Amino acid sequence: MLGPVTAWDDHGRPANLKGPRHRAVLARLIVAGGRVVPLGVLIDDLWPVPPANAAGAIRTFVGALRRALEPDRPPRAPSRLLLTQGPGYALAAGPDDVDAGRFGQLATAAASAAPGRALDLAAAGLACWRGPAYAGFADEPWAAAESARLTETRLGLVERQAEAQLALGLATQAVPGLQAHTAEHPWREDAWRLLALALYRSGRQADALTVVGQARARLGDELGLDPGPRLAALETSLLRHDPALDGPGGDVWADTAAAYQQAAPALARTRLEAAATLAGSLALAGGPRLTDAMSQRLASIEAAEPLGDPVLTARVIGNFDVPGIWPVSDDPVLAGRIVAAADRTLAALPAGTSDALRARVLATIALESRGSRDPRPGQAAAEAVAIARRLSDPRLLAFALAGEFMQTCYRPGLAAARDAIGAEILDLAGPHGLVNFEVMGHLIRLQARSGLGDFAAADGHAAALDDLGERHERPLVAVFTAWYRALRAAVSGAGDAEARYRQAAQLLDGAGMPGVEHGLLPLALLSHRVWRHQPTNLPSMNWGPYRPWAQPWLDLARGDQPAAATALRRCPDPPPGLLTEALWCLAARAAVVLGDAATARTACDALRPAAAEIAGAASGLLTAGPVQAYLTDAQTLLS
Repeated sequence: MLGPVTAWDDHGRPANLKGPRHRAVLARLIVAGGRVVPLGVLIDDLWPVPPANAAGAIRTFVGALRRALEPDRPPRAPSRLLLTQGPGYALAAGPDDVDAGRFGQLATAAASAAPGRALDLAAAGLACWRGPAYAGFADEPWAAAESARLTETRLGLVERQAEAQLALGLATQAVPGLQAHTAEHPWREDAWRLLALALYRSGRQADALTVVGQARARLGDELGLDPGPRLAALETSLLRHDPALDGPGGDVWADTAAAYQQAAPALARTRLEAAATLAGSLALAGGPRLTDAMSQRLASIEAAEPLGDPVLTARVIGNFDVPGIWPVSDDPVLAGRIVAAADRTLAALPAGTSDALRARVLATIALESRGSRDPRPGQAAAEAVAIARRLSDPRLLAFALAGEFMQTCYRPGLAAARDAIGAEILDLAGPHGLVNFEVMGHLIRLQARSGLGDFAAADGHAAALDDLGERHERPLVAVFTAWYRALRAAVSGAGDAEARYRQAAQLLDGAGMPGVEHGLLPLALLSHRVWRHQPTNLPSMNWGPYRPWAQPWLDLARGDQPAAATALRRCPDPPPGLLTEALWCLAARAAVVLGDAATARTACDALRPAAAEIAGAASGLLTAGPVQAYLTDAQTLLS
């Protein structure tokens, strides 16, 4: 559809679509996106004044199209592509069967991809374009909107390609395409801005200022518009030689990235290893970059595996040594694919592979198997730690301990064990300059000391974290310390505790951590109210994975005890994690309110190992109060 309407078979041979009416029927059905187009609508769309035999003509066109599109279909066998449905026809084509669909997917992916990947995606998308979309039919009422949408997407993709080139230090390469783009589409102000920036970064400041002047003239003289704020700000920055115009990291970063990009074809294996390391740095930026980092990490692994070199794949897997702090995966499907690749790689490593490399793959399995009840990840963590201790490798040991930490959330009452892990990580991180692990160690100890009720120590770790986050540009640290201070307000009985939880929740929005974010705010509010024996009539909120443990309290708030009792009976055991104790406490107190002795007994059995802890505080994010208080309440029902 991205040019004259054409079709090809699996071998690239053009299908015989016959005349313009046949092509119009095909194009009209593709515009419908798989929906049925009634026969009457097809007739009206094809002819301003339909002929008397219009219905028969449409059927003839459809028959010819079926033969052209499915030449190997046996006689009288139903078509699998061009379907007769009810009063009309539908085309059962997926996005990958239509160039416009593939183009849209590539453009969408390029919009949010990291610059290197965006450049590849943009090139692939623009290569789909063969001319004006729906050429020959673009002015038809049924095609005009779709043609305009695809055209606009293409223009945006040209600009996204230029943005990626600029981000990679390829400003000189971006100039010719942007010059042609602005000449053909002079009303696109952002294209002028990108062209001026590309010229400036190519050492052509005078030309950059001339371009801004041209844009101002075209917009003002022909449209009566002043330049928008971004173009006006760029003009000011150009005149001032603002260092920010050199891009993130300045010329050194841009030049290095450009040189590496140019060398990439000759350094394919090195590039895969470097990509995993770079993805780790990208992850520390948080927000959408965290999502980018994880997808780039998986892409590197899945690009390495087909090369048939398990040692290379193991290095790619192990090069991403960013420690995790939350035992719930942000993307379980992606994590599962990484673990599966790590398992396959581990099994394929040849004899004589270094133990250190094996330990990194084992630690990755432990880290990415978050929330698992399977004993295998815990065994992998223990093996990785044993190898690292034997090798006396501090960085490897810190990485292996990070995996062990992720596997110490399988039951309540393990805050002290996690605290010991955090302390050992800190002992390794400080002397050896392992900043990421130093951050992790303080976070683990903040969580664990909170769970153990030692808030004076936890406060010290929070202060250390704020300092590390500021000095080493770790924006996600501030998210966790803000939540910790909301937790502290709740523990102290401050009247603004719920307001602080809500403020902290705003920092999670867009932080790139859905595994933490989903349902956390309502759970924090509910836990606080249940602990303080306050009404639980919370407004409608997204409870995420915590809905089963909240539902009895929501039903009780509505005065519907039978529904609450049913919801409580249906509650599963809380999953492994740092909020397990809080969820058990919600179930235990609901059981007391509803007189459900069986649930109360089950909850008490689970909570007893954590009797000395503060429920939920081991998350460093929220609390439901002392576990012992819930055990005492439940005991009154059971005695």
